[in-house]
Amino acid sequence: MRKSFLPLALSAALVSSFAFFKVRAGEKDPVAPFADTVTSLQHIAAEEAKEATSAAAMALYQQLNLEALGLSFDALQYAYKGYQNLLAQGKISNADVLTICDFSQSSAQKRMYILDVAKGKVLLNTFVAHGKNSGLDYATRFSNKMESLQSSLGFYVTKATYHGKHGLSLKLDGQDRGWNDRAEQRAVVVHGAEYIGSSRKNAAYMGRSFGCPAVPQHQAATVINYIKNGTCLFIYHPTQAYLNGSNVLNG
Repeated sequence: MRKSFLPLALSAALVSSFAFFKVRAGEKDPVAPFADTVTSLQHIAAEEAKEATSAAAMALYQQLNLEALGLSFDALQYAYKGYQNLLAQGKISNADVLTICDFSQSSAQKRMYILDVAKGKVLLNTFVAHGKNSGLDYATRFSNKMESLQSSLGFYVTKATYHGKHGLSLKLDGQDRGWNDRAEQRAVVVHGAEYIGSSRKNAAYMGRSFGCPAVPQHQAATVINYIKNGTCLFIYHPTQAYLNGSNVLNG
């Protein structure tokens, strides 16, 4: 084995030295075309992966008839992309369920969608509140700051439940650096509230939270039990700064 190894090592060294002297002499680097090919293949692979994710999102969107329920395809596509990225990173322990809060919609609409991705069905479509300083009927302002009383955009992984002042509640772990990673510090959780839901549909606008994605009180236990313990929750709005800056979407 030693006799066969030395000639190979010597040959490799000679090739390397030859390439070095050719570059020093001002000739074209023989390695450059190979590097360009690798870069090109990586670009093609990335584009194919992007197209495959978009196709899978469209298939899910059509299968669940989400357009009829008011969910935009953009919201679903971004949600699915981030969900896949978090799944690849091992951040999600329960991949069956994906929850989307589409804050491009009015709070008078049922804009929370709990999807069973594994079985291909909508588990629940209901109301969800935004923060009182995010807007009235529509959420237009978002923050990650303490005591801002605004909603935070981005991807969350659900944690354990607990019983607090709102009854059964669910902790959230924000995954988007700078956008929602202070969720636990701010006590941004899923909980039930009487100020959101069908009983207020004739009001000027729905009640608002201190930044929590609060759900109708009578459905809180159902929502929380569907999505607890390691599922992905996404709060969407077409804010370009977030879409361009999200580490989950662009990492």
